[in-house]
Amino acid sequence: MAIPDARPVRALRGPWAGQRWTVSSELPSAGHEEERPISTPPSFAELLRQHRQAARLTLEQLAEASGVSARTLSDMERGRSTGPQHRTVTALAQALSLGEDDHQQFIDLAREGRLRDHWARPTGLCELPRSVDDFTGRAAELAWTDDFVNAAESPGAAGVALITGAAGLGKTTLAVRAAHVLRPNFPDGVFFVDLFGMSSRPLSAQDALTQLLRALGTAERHLPHDPLDRASLYRSLLRERRVLVVLDNAGSEEQIRPILPGGGPSRALATSRRLLAGLEGVHRLSLGPLPSAEAAELLTGILAKRGSLDDGAAIGELAQFCGGLPLALRIVGNRLVSRPSWPAAAFVDRLADEERRLDQLRAGDLKIATAFGMSYEQLAVLAQRVFRRLALVPGRDFDAALAAVLGGVSVEDAWDALDELVDLGLLQDSRSGRYRFHDLVRLFARDQLHAEEPAADRDTIAATMTSWLLRMATTAGRWFEPAYGSPDRPDTDLSSPEEADHWLRANVDNWLGALRTAAGGGRHSAVLDCAESMYWFSDRWMHAPHWHEVFTLGAEAAAALGDPARQARQLNSLAWVHLLPRDDPETTLRYTAQAMDLATRSGATAQIASAHHAAGGALRRLGRLDEATEAETQAAEMFKAIGDIDTYGQCLGALGTCLRDAGRYTEALERYLDLLTLLNDDRSGMTPSVAAFTRPIALARVGECLGSLGHRTEAITKLTEAISLMEQAQVPVPQARSLETLAALLADEGRTGESRDAYARAAEVYEALGDADASSRCRDLPNAAP
Repeated sequence: MAIPDARPVRALRGPWAGQRWTVSSELPSAGHEEERPISTPPSFAELLRQHRQAARLTLEQLAEASGVSARTLSDMERGRSTGPQHRTVTALAQALSLGEDDHQQFIDLAREGRLRDHWARPTGLCELPRSVDDFTGRAAELAWTDDFVNAAESPGAAGVALITGAAGLGKTTLAVRAAHVLRPNFPDGVFFVDLFGMSSRPLSAQDALTQLLRALGTAERHLPHDPLDRASLYRSLLRERRVLVVLDNAGSEEQIRPILPGGGPSRALATSRRLLAGLEGVHRLSLGPLPSAEAAELLTGILAKRGSLDDGAAIGELAQFCGGLPLALRIVGNRLVSRPSWPAAAFVDRLADEERRLDQLRAGDLKIATAFGMSYEQLAVLAQRVFRRLALVPGRDFDAALAAVLGGVSVEDAWDALDELVDLGLLQDSRSGRYRFHDLVRLFARDQLHAEEPAADRDTIAATMTSWLLRMATTAGRWFEPAYGSPDRPDTDLSSPEEADHWLRANVDNWLGALRTAAGGGRHSAVLDCAESMYWFSDRWMHAPHWHEVFTLGAEAAAALGDPARQARQLNSLAWVHLLPRDDPETTLRYTAQAMDLATRSGATAQIASAHHAAGGALRRLGRLDEATEAETQAAEMFKAIGDIDTYGQCLGALGTCLRDAGRYTEALERYLDLLTLLNDDRSGMTPSVAAFTRPIALARVGECLGSLGHRTEAITKLTEAISLMEQAQVPVPQARSLETLAALLADEGRTGESRDAYARAAEVYEALGDADASSRCRDLPNAAP
């Protein structure tokens, strides 16, 4: 898709340099006047109560007839359980002898309840998973973790415990259980990170550090870029607090070493299938199989859900055949629970053959794959198809929409399939509504895919998924472009900028993986369209680590297409990445030089101007203010000439900032006043939303210059007006700075009380932005005044 040469470009720093103006369009509602229904349909709780009473059944009688406990039925009728599972609803419908229409209404209401519950789930940072209700045994191992936590450490020693063992031994289950038991010992928090050590794309130490630092309260813009500085900040925070960090599924020493505490009261509890012998000074626990008695106890607890007693001898034999592996025990138990009429003894007969038993219950990397197969056999045909195709997902987790694309089904059917997979332990779900595989289950799903679907079909499915992810990402990105407004795409459910923002963040691993796949497959147009669509959105997620890769792939795609103008645009985006998120103005200048050359040769005036604008921001950061002023002047003149008034206004503001930094306050004031004149002229051609956003910032800069020139009374008036407009527009970054400037001017005027109030407000805004240093400064300044 060709992009007009005169498209708006981003500013680079400050109010005009470093932000793009996001234009929101006023859109009519899709349905116009909504007709109100005459009556409200019943809720699931009301419908259940009506059917039960019509059948003249008590809760206890319905419980006996359906196999659903009376307590669960009571929760449903009181509205505490609004979306029961499909199997539960089917059992109730059968017990109530519902007709076809009533049966379908029952199922539909339960499904709607599950969907509402799903979207209402909160999200957390490094949230500790819940402990299983039927956790059994491991008393000695739990005592070991308690001793580790409470043992006195020598000065400077790292408080690290490592649990190792083969797959299926329950390392994660033990670590999570121990973390819940030990939680009272760690008042500053318990955090959990899955390192995906056995996956094809393990979580890097830097990504793990990023997650943990955010969970510890570090604002994203304060995360150090240098890996060593990031690890140092993490260790310093742990040294000051009492925190337990659970590091699950470590794959190597280098992956885990940077995220271990360096001393102090915090502790780390790690799990790995490897010994990680290169780690020094750690407490080690080699986890073995469950003893026979505990294995039988665990299986008995699982089978208790069937509501009937099984032969104890049969359970003992099953436990013995499972070799004490908790994973195998759970899979066998779940299969029996799913078939209440099938006695345990029948399964014993199937495992009695030693040849079959070894194939089914061997421990190790893929040696228990057959145990996963026992669960896979229980799935409906649709759930099997969704399960094996999910192995193609490029990221670490996914949602029902992507599952629907891969399965070739509706989202509603995908929900049902995912519910079934979670029920059988083949998927893990989270309260945020996303799903993920265990590493071994993903490998098993991949093997099933290769075994059951031809290579040509697999390629087609993968290509369909890649196209869908790129289309979704491109559409989501377009929401933030002034030239596009609301994208008209009937094949997506992104109906607002907020939904688009959420989708891009939650699915970043998947759409970025699709972008890589498309680039490797030579789909240059799709790659370039997607990279260009991220141009405006990237300002909303400025410090995300992937923008360099996105715009690099975009530049390479443009080069492959032989389109130097679009290549220059991608290089200008890379210049922005290195100026703001990476704080590397020298590299910014290298990219602007390349962009300038390409844009000049292709006659792309907008990109020539953009390169000047980016270079101006870099030169100002380097203190080369005369050169910066010249670059911004050229950019302003070019944007004005091509009629890009929005970016022309940004350049006026950036030019004023260059002059202000040089101490040329009178000239800076003239540029800011020129900008205000432009903003207040309805015939200027500036986008109204851009003008509304820019006006308070321009007023604030006018106030700053007036203050520097000694016109304090007028400066206070301008700043007060600007701050009021900023509060309405919800632009906290310039608001905090303006409040601090206003407070200083009020103090100079002897208006001490008003000054203290302004400093207090500035401190609150800085604190909300995560800038603790600035917040502390504003709280201390009034006290430091003579």
